[in-house]
Amino acid sequence: MSVSENPTVDYAGVPLPEVQIITNRLLSAETTEKLLNDLDVIPNIRQINMTGESLPKTINSGPGKGLANDHTERRIINVRGREVELRYLVGAFYIELEVDDDEMLEMRLDQIKAACNKHIEHGYNLQVGRYSKYKPTLHDYRSA
Repeated sequence: MSVSENPTVDYAGVPLPEVQIITNRLLSAETTEKLLNDLDVIPNIRQINMTGESLPKTINSGPGKGLANDHTERRIINVRGREVELRYLVGAFYIELEVDDDEMLEMRLDQIKAACNKHIEHGYNLQVGRYSKYKPTLHDYRSA
């Protein structure tokens, strides 16, 4: 049995750093909108992924199953002129940065921390690492 070379598909050769922000409390739609608008102007941010408690359009279980879910936090927010449907009570952000060196990374982290301190009043935990996959895994090859 021979071992083949690494696949040619690669993510620019190196994984880009990600900033993981976990909030102590779920954020309201208004707070999420303000924070995203402040984060959107920071240079070198490649993408922002959010996760949290789902707010489905219809109730999925219980006596009200199938009825419309009229939750006040499920609404359209405006992020720098773009309308985004908010389907979560956001509790975590994953911000991928496209930086060249540690100095640039520290500068962007300071800007991200300033935006978080301004809008997240109940505290948060911020870590730098890699939290989402950046290259194909065995599962991707098997499901193709």
